[in-house]
Amino acid sequence: MRALALALLLSLTVVSAASSAPQKPDVIYVPTPQSVVDAMLDMAKVAPGDILYDLGSGDGRIPITAAKRFGVRSVGIEIDAALVRQASREARRQRVDQLASFRKADLFATDLSEATVVTLYLLDTVNLRLRPKLLSELKPGVRVVSHAFHMGDWTPDEVREVDGNMIYMWTIPSH
Repeated sequence: MRALALALLLSLTVVSAASSAPQKPDVIYVPTPQSVVDAMLDMAKVAPGDILYDLGSGDGRIPITAAKRFGVRSVGIEIDAALVRQASREARRQRVDQLASFRKADLFATDLSEATVVTLYLLDTVNLRLRPKLLSELKPGVRVVSHAFHMGDWTPDEVREVDGNMIYMWTIPSH
């Protein structure tokens, strides 16, 4: 049992959603300021018909804002069940639960192929681990927007500073 616990602690991968072991987040939850949420959605040029996936969705403010402002279907992927419940309650309270949904899931095990916009507020190291998945699963032209953290040597298409916060946007290239 101690060997299993040690292996989990030393692992650089997220525990799979199918595992009976409790899932641990790769990052601590820090809410994105609303001004940054708005700028991220503007940078991505979110429009009706888009499907937004927010990886590490926390309290759900990005999917909820996208649903309210643009009427788009939004999916929040979050490993913390309490935050998933909180986000789902807030979507119901704001009457966008028909558009904004939340899943307790491992972002590395989630199928992202239907997304046209992906938003992130993770860490550089997590973004780098996620990058191959984004490039292989997402269709060319999908916009990826990250609050505060880059993707290594993948040069962003756009960089903005909003209220002291950096925002990076990339477009998935042709395969």
